Amino acid sequence: MRVIVCGAGQVGSTIARHLAREGNDVTVIDLDPAQARRADESYDVRGMVGHASHPATLREAGAQDADLLVAVTRSDEVNMVACQVAHSLFRVKRRIARLRHHGYLEPIWQDLYALDQMPIDVIISPEREVARGIARRLHTPGAFDMVPLAEGRVQLLGLKVEDGAPVAGRSVGALRQEAARSGFVVVALLREDRAAVPAETERLRVGDDLYVIAQPALMHRIMTAFGHRDVPARRLLIVGGGNVGLHLARRLAQESLVSLKLIEHDPQRAEAIARELGPDVVVLQGDALERDLLEEAHVGTVDTLVAVTNDDETNIFVSVLAKRAGCGRAVTLVNKASYEPVLDAMGIDVVVSPSAITISSILRHVRRGAITQVHRLRGDFGEVLEAEALAGSPLVAAPLGQVGLPRGMLVGAVLRGKDAIIPDATTQVRPGDHVIAVVAHDALRAAETVLSIPGQELPQRPPQNPIEADEA
Repeated sequence: MRVIVCGAGQVGSTIARHLAREGNDVTVIDLDPAQARRADESYDVRGMVGHASHPATLREAGAQDADLLVAVTRSDEVNMVACQVAHSLFRVKRRIARLRHHGYLEPIWQDLYALDQMPIDVIISPEREVARGIARRLHTPGAFDMVPLAEGRVQLLGLKVEDGAPVAGRSVGALRQEAARSGFVVVALLREDRAAVPAETERLRVGDDLYVIAQPALMHRIMTAFGHRDVPARRLLIVGGGNVGLHLARRLAQESLVSLKLIEHDPQRAEAIARELGPDVVVLQGDALERDLLEEAHVGTVDTLVAVTNDDETNIFVSVLAKRAGCGRAVTLVNKASYEPVLDAMGIDVVVSPSAITISSILRHVRRGAITQVHRLRGDFGEVLEAEALAGSPLVAAPLGQVGLPRGMLVGAVLRGKDAIIPDATTQVRPGDHVIAVVAHDALRAAETVLSIPGQELPQRPPQNPIEADEA
């Protein structure tokens, strides 16, 4: 597949790297010569300098032969025009744009993105995606990551093994044998900066971070097994009233049992947020790093602080101050991946990466054919895929233990009708089932082969409504 990525920032360069290492022909365009050169030198992609929306630039990038254009520059308008030019002049088959301004995202304007208007197949809104991700984590206390899969029938949970957890010392294989009763299966292990699909002989240690596929009905039992006894937060403080903070506050304000406060530095922005959210949300104006303001917000009695300003350092330091003052839990937005290794030692409970969430959203729409959902795992070693089992594919030819799944691929759940099955080696996947699998990056091509019909090229997923409705 030939791909053009407009924008060589963190999201654009990571998407380019992901697609290039899967064997795709990728060209990255950026106005900044240093960014374009960095992409060209660091990854197996072609980096070029130019205006991503200019016809001549897109032609030089090979748009006339491209299958996909991903527009993730810093400008909404450049991203929109790049998609328009790619369609109108070069007939690029599929176009994805990142849009940030809420004025472009209202469902009433969705006709703007029709094929005969501004032809965009998929719109990614980082702020909305991040707010959704944080809201999910707030409703699953104790988890550092949570993604509903198969319309909520199973969940992907990121959990730390706490001191005294019943699973500590148990082998992955033994836990998998008990999966039908326990309601979860371990699919990925993150330990000491190493991430992998764990072998069955691997024993869990206190402090390990794990990804598990879990049945929502058994959530309390699963959390207890990992040593978590957290309860959902009722007193929340949001620091930062930008697009992420405002989207999150809107969602949480609808929950009557939540007491919500928000701190915003800019006076005019704070006043506008207070008018929009109404009297049920306390909006404080000032510098969240000032002790007096944190005391006014009663940060020491807050169940959870969510730091989502536009500045990583502010988010980190206000989280540390809040935890030292007695705040129960800190959820911290951090853009720079280089900070992540030290945040756990600083007492920060949940780190939210906007770029990782945005990349997962884009990959969900880039994957071909039977693959319907993608979530990029922390540690950047692989993805969790949801895929439909196709008649004629190797996946349905024999029980899972005999299919010959590639090394680095593990099926964690099989969805059949309304039933969610935690599989073992004897489970036979049927055509029409949906499977949830974790796949290491170096096994993605082999996984696509297992999921596809031999000799039949996997088609791109058909275009859907580009503006995804905001979840309740």
